[in-house]
Amino acid sequence: MADQMLEQAVIRKPPAVGPAMAFGTFERMLAGRYLRARRKEGFISVIAGFSFLGIMLGVATLIIVMAVMNGFRSELLTKILGMNGHMVVQPIDRVLDDYDEVARRIAAVDGVRHVMPFVDGQALASTQTQNTGVVVRGLSEASLKGLKAVATNIRQGTLDGFDTAEGLAIGTRLAQQLGLSVGDKLTLVSPRGTVTPFGTTPRVKSYPVTAIFEIGMSEYDLAFVFMPIGEAQLYFNQEGLATGIEVFVTDPDSIDSYRIGVTAAIDRQVYISDWRQRNRSFFSALEVERNVMFLILTLIVLVAALNIVSGLIMLVKDKGRDIAVLRTMGATRGAIMRVFFMTGASIGTLGTLAGFLLGVLVCLNIESIRQFTARLTGTELFSPEFYYLSQLPAEMAPVDVIAVVSISLLLSFLATLYPAWRAARLDPVEALRYE
Repeated sequence: MADQMLEQAVIRKPPAVGPAMAFGTFERMLAGRYLRARRKEGFISVIAGFSFLGIMLGVATLIIVMAVMNGFRSELLTKILGMNGHMVVQPIDRVLDDYDEVARRIAAVDGVRHVMPFVDGQALASTQTQNTGVVVRGLSEASLKGLKAVATNIRQGTLDGFDTAEGLAIGTRLAQQLGLSVGDKLTLVSPRGTVTPFGTTPRVKSYPVTAIFEIGMSEYDLAFVFMPIGEAQLYFNQEGLATGIEVFVTDPDSIDSYRIGVTAAIDRQVYISDWRQRNRSFFSALEVERNVMFLILTLIVLVAALNIVSGLIMLVKDKGRDIAVLRTMGATRGAIMRVFFMTGASIGTLGTLAGFLLGVLVCLNIESIRQFTARLTGTELFSPEFYYLSQLPAEMAPVDVIAVVSISLLLSFLATLYPAWRAARLDPVEALRYE
């Protein structure tokens, strides 16, 4: 029966159905018919559906995770560099008693936008009911107002008259923990107090709270207390001295280019450390975690692409008779290969597009989704105490999105090559022999 059909097809010599150009109308029509499920091909359709869902979820997950990790790094970097100088100058040969003159020379260096001498120390912050350890930093009013991370995020009180008010600026989380508001008294206890014939006694002094700020990084909002530099010098027994000088530059990523100019301007023996040296291990760990997560989540897309392989192989076996008839009617091997390539590639392309749209939608509404999920489950999904930030950040980088989409499309296209090749290599005589 098969031989008679083949002989009749050869004798009639119908016109070739293969298109004159690649991916022609006939090939697209046939690929579209194979994508639409029919009752007897239900199982193949299920596999194709799971492949589509797998690629969609894999692409969306990759985009969301990369965006959250980028946002997490960017927010941490902004908060860290907003509170700490891009470069810190500390004395080596002798105490920093000429800090005003040194700061003036540093400020004259090209690219330096803000310089602030500071006095640092640790103390116990105490109220009648609570106490906690804090970092006390003494700054002038001009320096504190130049610290935009603090000056632009004042929630209560004001920084005006900070030098003469003899008060403190504290973070919102510290204020909440100790139950303080503007005007309340905060007692600081320092072990480096007054020297007496019987030894050093702790220094205990109360200060009014004149300002409450909220940076958005829980560690800083809980641990930092700002004090007028003159008062800090008296409190920590460093009259006329500064612990160091913080330097802010216009381009933190090019911090090495400023080091020579700053060193020459100081003209004395100092130790200079930049933000990359102080946070090297932290940001290196974030980068390693980001790369590993990208590789792990790419496996989701790979598994979905393998489902395309299995679905197409089953489709090729099911359509063996159709392929044979098309071949006898003049369809070329290239045409058959393109038909099945388009069938599988369509699944990957549509899944990638759907995943891209889903990932972008989630990233744009990540904080609302977090809050809704937290209310729904009754749990705190992004605790500021553990993650340092008060909100879940998401920052989509075009390079990452392009890489995710490209990898997904590449894996999807590669997954279709072998089944399409098998379909093109099918011998029409063997396929029709037992029909």
